Amino acid sequence: MAEAKEPGKAWVVVFAGTAINLCLGCLYAWSVWLKYLTDSDFMATQGWPAALTAEQAANPASLCMLIFGLMMFPGGRIQDKMGPKVAAAVSAAGMCAGLLIAGLAKSYAGIMWGFGFLGGVGMGVGYAAPTPAALKWFGPHRRGLIAGLVVSGYGGAAFYVAPLARWLITAYGISTSFIVLGIAYGIIIFGAGMLLAWPGPDYVVPIPEEVKAKMAEAGAKATAVDWAPSEILKTWQCYALIALFCLNTQAGILIIGHAAKMVKPMLASGYIIVAFGGALNAMGRIGTGKYSDVIGRDRAYILNAAAACVCMFALPAIISAKSLGIAFVAIGIAYWVYGGGLSLMPSYTGDFYGLKNFGMNYAIVFVGWALGAFMPKLGGRIRDVTGSYDWAFYIAGILLIIAILIALVTKRPEYKKA
Repeated sequence: MAEAKEPGKAWVVVFAGTAINLCLGCLYAWSVWLKYLTDSDFMATQGWPAALTAEQAANPASLCMLIFGLMMFPGGRIQDKMGPKVAAAVSAAGMCAGLLIAGLAKSYAGIMWGFGFLGGVGMGVGYAAPTPAALKWFGPHRRGLIAGLVVSGYGGAAFYVAPLARWLITAYGISTSFIVLGIAYGIIIFGAGMLLAWPGPDYVVPIPEEVKAKMAEAGAKATAVDWAPSEILKTWQCYALIALFCLNTQAGILIIGHAAKMVKPMLASGYIIVAFGGALNAMGRIGTGKYSDVIGRDRAYILNAAAACVCMFALPAIISAKSLGIAFVAIGIAYWVYGGGLSLMPSYTGDFYGLKNFGMNYAIVFVGWALGAFMPKLGGRIRDVTGSYDWAFYIAGILLIIAILIALVTKRPEYKKA
């Protein structure tokens, strides 16, 4: 099969977007900070008033996710109307200011406002820019792969942030870790953002003839209509996609938010599991995106959700038995599936509703990701009350079963002209 010949600029946009997401994805290494923020002996040396509870330490990440999701709306609007460069500049300012405040305040309020609120602003506006810009250069036959490549940076960030954050924390302190990363991220996000661009109005997306023929035989996988945001809100499939996003997210973010603490009885260096998970998170985005292009979004989602469901129900026994190798496998699968959702959902959105208004349309669907933020907080509360995460795992597994049932009935809507 002949390969589509996209211009070099298309790939520059893809990899610039990946670089931006490599900065925004520091959220996924939060469990490294959580481990130290809840350590009374360590925090006594840091000049902070006191150590935080597991629930308190999870709250900045949960708030960040919530604000992230809400800011996808203005971020999507900025991307659609003003272009991805403007969105990236706003993101750079938010990330830099937020992490500086988190570091300088030396307080629970400081990390809530800095990392949780301003970090969420920077992430939401910034995340809205790269994927829509990149997808405009490629045909629907590569939509899953390209989305996966761009967002793999966000998932893969923990691979380097986890060991880097641990080194900064142990060598220079909690506050310095935030300050250093804030300055670095501001510079990198702004620089990479200036490389983002839309194709010109005369650009024709290259699709090989063999692919066109197969798409015609199988029936169009994607809509030929560009739906307006007001129109997608009138379809039940929009709310189904939001639910699918939320239910995939809640299970993965439970693991991501508490991974280092979950394996602490088996592995003192918890940053190792976070870095490992970051690699699987990134690979899951690319891998799931690729096989969803082949087998379809619904089959890919169901396959992933079923695998994660098995892991959720098995993890209490695995942790109780202190089976470190099996724990790595189960947690790795959970990271893969979570990452896969971040390439599936933009692909679903593009397939269902087109690319012209993708920024705002995906912002609507992305609400589901923000709604999944309840699970790290719930998991922390369950851990504080019961002494284990067992019931959090069981709840996450049950919700994944519901997700599979929704995916089975969710098909592309038909456009009906008003």
